[in-house]
Amino acid sequence: MPLNSPDLLKERAHFSRAESRELGKSLRRVVARSELAQRRPAQRDAVAHLREQNAERVAELVPVRMQRMLASPFAFYRGTAGLMALDLGRDPHSGILVAACGDAHISNFGFYASPERQLVFDLNDFDEAAVAPWEWDVKRLLTSVIVGGRAAGYDEGDIQRIAVLAFAQYVTVLRQLVELDPAGRYFMHLNVDSARRQLSREGRRVLRAALAAAERRTSERAVHRTTERGDDGSLRFVENPPTMVRFRLDEAVPVHGAERAESIHALFVAYRDTVGIDIDTVLAQYEPTDLARRVVGVGSVGTRCYLQLLQGADEDALLLQVKEAGESVLSRYGGIPQPARITEGVAVHGQGFRVVGLQRVLQAVSDPFVGHLQANGRDFYVRQFHDMKGSVELDDLPLGAFTDYVWSCAGLLGRAHSQSPTAGQVLGYIGGSDAAARAIVAWSTAYADQSLRDFQEATAATW
Repeated sequence: MPLNSPDLLKERAHFSRAESRELGKSLRRVVARSELAQRRPAQRDAVAHLREQNAERVAELVPVRMQRMLASPFAFYRGTAGLMALDLGRDPHSGILVAACGDAHISNFGFYASPERQLVFDLNDFDEAAVAPWEWDVKRLLTSVIVGGRAAGYDEGDIQRIAVLAFAQYVTVLRQLVELDPAGRYFMHLNVDSARRQLSREGRRVLRAALAAAERRTSERAVHRTTERGDDGSLRFVENPPTMVRFRLDEAVPVHGAERAESIHALFVAYRDTVGIDIDTVLAQYEPTDLARRVVGVGSVGTRCYLQLLQGADEDALLLQVKEAGESVLSRYGGIPQPARITEGVAVHGQGFRVVGLQRVLQAVSDPFVGHLQANGRDFYVRQFHDMKGSVELDDLPLGAFTDYVWSCAGLLGRAHSQSPTAGQVLGYIGGSDAAARAIVAWSTAYADQSLRDFQEATAATW
């Protein structure tokens, strides 16, 4: 079995670092690094693709989705991971598969609290995570750098320089971590304090502002902002249709009247079965008391996403986010078969199993509350809501701060990919020249142009 086969996560024979690099180098004879620049013309309709996705979403939220996506070329790019996967699946790829984020654009990195209550910076969106060619994540990242840089009005030469720098940082981190043993790579994460020392003055200023904002985004603050006390003294969500709507029977579980509470409890129990016994012990001291559908993000708008309010005996409260999990676009549109470990888990537990499992692979530390469940024929994953989660505001960033931010994101992607057994192959394939960098930056630049054309076509369409 070749090391780069779809059975990436199954037990296999071990390869030394040298053997992995040689295998990766040999794969250049199958797909040359220069071929990664190729964009094969495809007969596809961006508007039809979006309509296909919209048909699977909550109908009343589709206008909200399109309004958010059509706000700017960058917002549109954020919402078209499926369209990009469709295009990536038609173009040449290295064949070296890793555990991939699937939507590694620059707005999908951010801050959150570790179990030790320390702020960490890492990838933070795994809806599309799957096993896929390593360069698909890199192309998604670099294209977002180009689309975002153009939206910010940076000089095209500066944008290209930042894209090349990002690729170099990805390779640097990957190379450093592959020299560690697998356990050492697993425990390595970006320390905010050490990262701060490597940033420019502009970068440090932006980081301070982002950290301060993230520290304010606590669960307690979210409870205060989203709930009110009812006549009986208990908390309940405040509605703000259509972005915040309290529990609706036709979209959650098919129950009525007095059965509602029992069914919400049943789903809570199903979720608790997927977390560790330590977290289950914490959750046992709460009970679910209210549920609301809440619109989130850009690309996710219209999928079924809920806030679950939990309350304890002493007016304690905790918020969980219950988010719909569909098939990853990397497999659905990109056509990449998934390893048996994933497909078998999904068959039994649903797509939430995939999201949670790959999140734990790709993040250095993860929310200990992540879990999954199935309800009414749909799959979901669960996590804490607003647990010091935050991000860097990209609007109006000075060029230096934007460069620092992109550099940090690229390093984190390298750290994420280093967890896969095929990381040495990736380095062998890339080699010591700039051939892979030139090809991937060229592809990403061409795709940024394509994304703009798609945005213009979507803007002109009737929704």
